Amino acid sequence: MSAFVEAAKLAELEEDTPKRVEIDGVPVSLVRTEGEVFAINDICSHANVSLSEGEVDDCAIECWLHGSAFDLRTGKPSGLPATQPVPVYPVKIEGEGPAAAVLVSVTQES
Repeated sequence: MSAFVEAAKLAELEEDTPKRVEIDGVPVSLVRTEGEVFAINDICSHANVSLSEGEVDDCAIECWLHGSAFDLRTGKPSGLPATQPVPVYPVKIEGEGPAAAVLVSVTQES
């Protein structure tokens, strides 16, 4: 079983605005969009830059440097120049309302 750790409170996540966190030394971008919260590795597989500095659209995060977009559910790129996916991680929400905890496991990919 994978270890889930608290990465943020739900109230800290603005809709369609990535938030960079570090979990056990792993850079993670948390994204609240379309009624869900996603956790994706924060490093672009093509350019080695932070994905959390990019924009979110249609359940994907776009790398600000070269424009590759990665599906928040699978980590797969939707177009060039990136050809390799980035890891995505399971997310659990504990509690209710804005104080709910966003838990992420970086020991197991989704």
